[in-house]
Amino acid sequence: MKINLTSNDDGTLSGWVHFPSGPDLVRGYLAIPNKHGRYPIVITAHENLGVTDHRKDVTRRIASAGYVSLTVDLFSRIGGMPPQNFDSATERRSLAFRAACDDRAVPDLQAGLEFARRLTVGDPHRAAALGFCLGGGTVLAWGAQTGDLAAIISLYGIPVLPAEYTVTGQPQSRLPLLAQMRAPVQFHFGGADTAIPTDQIDALEAAAATAARGAQFYRYAGAGHAYHDDTHPNHDPAAAELTWKRALAFLEEHLT
Repeated sequence: MKINLTSNDDGTLSGWVHFPSGPDLVRGYLAIPNKHGRYPIVITAHENLGVTDHRKDVTRRIASAGYVSLTVDLFSRIGGMPPQNFDSATERRSLAFRAACDDRAVPDLQAGLEFARRLTVGDPHRAAALGFCLGGGTVLAWGAQTGDLAAIISLYGIPVLPAEYTVTGQPQSRLPLLAQMRAPVQFHFGGADTAIPTDQIDALEAAAATAARGAQFYRYAGAGHAYHDDTHPNHDPAAAELTWKRALAFLEEHLT
């Protein structure tokens, strides 16, 4: 399979790629180590803002750590951007979550994994999922449906989607998915996250013990929502660094 990627100073190659998902063609941002080898695969589900420049940067950071790294664009079918016509921040988020609902996003993530497995640098037997915010919940839905993942990492995913975020118009809890997970999960939340109700995070932490393959749960005192994003006002360097260290250790534990 031939793909055109750009060489980066961090020892990676990266660029946009396209692959089929059912009858549709979707895209993703791919980064791979710029040296011969077969590398484990990490598929990332982005936040409600889509595949931003920051998300591309993190995709490359994963590759520089020794992985085939693919962030699937869950807004591929609507032009590669989240919905643009809204009257408030709340409506913007609602439209984004509905556009990337599980029924659409999970098959696209699986298609991204199948694409990465066909790459000569990808190890088809070692794969993990990583999700942020919107994607932090999506990877849980994916992990409850597939046996192809060896590890799942979820950063500040909403435990219970409110009715306005769902296509059914009914709240959707992620908590029951824990008992169905087919891979171990690692959770990360900011201790001062005001975008997610604290009682929901508490409930998820209490339910972590029910995860079928085990779960790790971390909170970072003083960190807000999206604290890992170094382009966001809530960026917390210390929490972000520790999260990254723990995430990479989790990947190494389960993919090597």
